[in-house]
Amino acid sequence: MTPPLAPARTARIPTVIRRMFALAFRALGPQHWWPGETPFEVCVGAILTQNTAWTNVERAIANLRAARALDPHAIHRMPLRRLAHLIRPAGYFNVKAHRLRSFIGFLLSRLGGQIQRIRDIPPDEARKMLLSVNGVGPETADSILLYAAGIPFFVCDAYTRRILHRHGLCSPDADYHALQDIFHRALPDRDPSLYNEFHALFVAIGKDFCRPRAPRCDACPLGSLLTPAQRPHIQNASTPPRTPARNPKAPLKSTPPPSRVTRIAPRKSPPG
Repeated sequence: MTPPLAPARTARIPTVIRRMFALAFRALGPQHWWPGETPFEVCVGAILTQNTAWTNVERAIANLRAARALDPHAIHRMPLRRLAHLIRPAGYFNVKAHRLRSFIGFLLSRLGGQIQRIRDIPPDEARKMLLSVNGVGPETADSILLYAAGIPFFVCDAYTRRILHRHGLCSPDADYHALQDIFHRALPDRDPSLYNEFHALFVAIGKDFCRPRAPRCDACPLGSLLTPAQRPHIQNASTPPRTPARNPKAPLKSTPPPSRVTRIAPRKSPPG
């Protein structure tokens, strides 16, 4: 377990967070997020990217575009089976077809089919409205609010938790809103462009440097923020246990096929 921050450094969490952004942006530059030609396409991507890789979402969106169905009215009229077939590459296609239709029902009935109209609603109320839609959780709701409507809610994901925990800024099981609160306190101006870029930079760092196994702390833009005590803990916690040598005389056991396990989508910029 990564050692927690000392009380004196805990008080400096906002400073550390702001320093993280400066270092990451200097090293990696703008990430040009979110992928999507229209705000509606961003919304569709935010729903389809649940529990799958972005490359799969791109294929599903390409199918919808080819079918001239990247429009809320077209999807609303489409038979559910047809919709599920088109978004099949995104995985869990039957579940996601229902979730997409639920969101579009909300979009048409409450916002006239225009997600931008959610800007006319107080932000906290707009967020509650989205969270009331079947299949829309905090990460999906905030992705829609931030990237499709420009409403400043910081988007957190598995990368966020891993990076903050390894730097001693949160517990390994910190919930979504505890993570988000760290950023909202550190960046109180609630600048949507800053939240957009910061989240995208964390995804890039989580994918390329702060990996679950074999993290590249020495090359990471945030590596200079780690204390000498934190580095060995990160490396040790990230090293898979050694598999004991098999007795050559022991009978081989049949191995069941691996279960389908996918990462929380990183929403890779062109890429949750």
